[in-house]
Amino acid sequence: MDKQQPNFAMASNDPELSDLSNDPQPGDLIEIFRPAYQHWALYLGDGYIINLTPVDESQAAAMSSVKSVFSRKAVVRMQLLKDVVGNDSYRINNKYDDNHTPLPICEIIQRAQILIDQEVSYDLLGSNCEHFVTLLRYGEGVSEQASRAIGAISLVTAAASAFSVLGLINTRSRNRPF
Repeated sequence: MDKQQPNFAMASNDPELSDLSNDPQPGDLIEIFRPAYQHWALYLGDGYIINLTPVDESQAAAMSSVKSVFSRKAVVRMQLLKDVVGNDSYRINNKYDDNHTPLPICEIIQRAQILIDQEVSYDLLGSNCEHFVTLLRYGEGVSEQASRAIGAISLVTAAASAFSVLGLINTRSRNRPF
């Protein structure tokens, strides 16, 4: 199976920029680099992607809003890739192909089309935009960025617990009468 190398590109009609990137193919995962996080979409073809957007925001505002990562609900939208990317950069990133077998393209597209305009639950750590598109591509929701976030939260929690225990030990030793 021929794997595409992830190349960075801007959503632009500039011929110089389009030469920098492989054209996405239907079923490809698209990683969009926002200032504070990565947004994920699935390429449908003819310039269109499917992605999750917040329920309570206009489509234009949803493109760059950090608020979207804290929402509890999302709407599945079919939009033009160039509109969703805006001034940000993106790349084709089918990084899970080594460990997960992609479903047939026709099945990926059919599953995606059924979900357009549907409201779905959203959870940054358990059901985010990366989980959504990998579920469409592989039949299993996977999110490396959620795994990293869970790891970071676990580390902070462990550190806080350790400091709390150390503080308790230190307090007890100061309160001893001898």
